[in-house]
Amino acid sequence: MTDVPPALLTVFVGLAGLCIGSFLNVCIHRLPLRQSVVSPGSRCPGCGYELTWRDNIPIVSYATLGGRCRSCRAPISIRYPIVEALTAGIVLWHFAVFGPTPLFLVRAAFGCALIALFAIDLEHQILPDRITLPGIAVGFAASWFVPPGPVMSVSGILVGGGLLWGIAEVWFRLRKVEGMGFGDVKMLAMVGAFLGLRLVLVTFVLASMAGGLLAAVLLITRRADLATKLAFGTLLAAGALVASLYGDALLSWYLADL
Repeated sequence: MTDVPPALLTVFVGLAGLCIGSFLNVCIHRLPLRQSVVSPGSRCPGCGYELTWRDNIPIVSYATLGGRCRSCRAPISIRYPIVEALTAGIVLWHFAVFGPTPLFLVRAAFGCALIALFAIDLEHQILPDRITLPGIAVGFAASWFVPPGPVMSVSGILVGGGLLWGIAEVWFRLRKVEGMGFGDVKMLAMVGAFLGLRLVLVTFVLASMAGGLLAAVLLITRRADLATKLAFGTLLAAGALVASLYGDALLSWYLADL
């Protein structure tokens, strides 16, 4: 890989990110519906038109079709090119931070899973087990070859999942209402598997701070009340992405000021 010119390698990584983003769109659409992400092929949800290769070129097809189905002219969600561009950007971002290393491959895959979880939780308020549970296994398996290592990975799984489970249990006993779904618990366990104990705590702190600020804004603008539930998985995804890329630097900066 190091023999490939850097510019060409960067272009390849970006194009791969676009293609992965196209697949993530399939996952985001089908997983909440409990449908296979492999079969049948991509098609218009309105008229059933089966997309050809010309309709599946990331971003380009959306632009050339004017954001509409080639067959029935029904509008295509703007989410599709956004997810494709976002995935390419995040994959390239990881490549810039980690370089052409095995850790880049692992963290980029983790980032892609976070994109899918973010989009699904934002739209449906669910975090599919078909992403989080395999993610825990993959994160732990990868930890034998790249940081954080298997011991820290297991610690991250136990603390990440246990932390949210404990908060949810205490809240339920105090208020007799569910304050957090188990999808969040499994998602933070997945974060712990990939990032380890230290960075799963960074993720939780960042997500909690963002949630507090968001809740305050919603309350002040009267767009929510104290009973309103936030899609915490979206905040966990954002926090985990920052922790994956810059968590160690944030910890070093914070601990240096103590």
